[in-house]
Amino acid sequence: MAFNKSILLLGIFLVMATSKVSSYNEDLKMQVSYTKPPVGATSAPPKPPGTTTPPPPLTTTVPTPPKAKAPYTPVVKVPPPPFVKSPSYPPPPPPPTPTPTPPKVISPPTPYHPPVVNPPVTPTPAPPTSPIVKSNKDCVPRCGYRCQLHSRTRVCMRACMTCCERCKCVPPGTYGNREKCGKCYTDMVTHGNRSKCP
Repeated sequence: MAFNKSILLLGIFLVMATSKVSSYNEDLKMQVSYTKPPVGATSAPPKPPGTTTPPPPLTTTVPTPPKAKAPYTPVVKVPPPPFVKSPSYPPPPPPPTPTPTPPKVISPPTPYHPPVVNPPVTPTPAPPTSPIVKSNKDCVPRCGYRCQLHSRTRVCMRACMTCCERCKCVPPGTYGNREKCGKCYTDMVTHGNRSKCP
């Protein structure tokens, strides 16, 4: 765009310069025509002295302004619309109409019932039965089991053997259950009035 403007200004400048030169040449020709009579022309009769002839009017040519060129507008070619070939295959079938689905029935929420937890049933152990001792030989293994956890095993064995021979009974387990052998076992005491039987 700037290049087009510079060409336009250069053209205007050249037109103005040539018009000035041509007008200067015409002025020179006019002066020459006043000083030299044309060749083959009859001379004018002499004028009486004292009379002056007025100079002919000067014809000046007004320089015509240069014609301004219209700005260059580039020609923009519009591309033709693209050729669309009609499809040779048949159009797809319309989608099937959806069948209406029945509305969902929301049932009311069921109330929460915490599970019933029954307390654990601990079976009550059946009271051990104290086997009846038939002879003194039966007292040894039973008193050995009864006194196996005692801190003084020999003292416990001696007292247990005495109680077993007298009451014919040894309580089950390693501790307690003395009432299983009855009053004979529970009421037997030492000289210091302590319970004798372990």
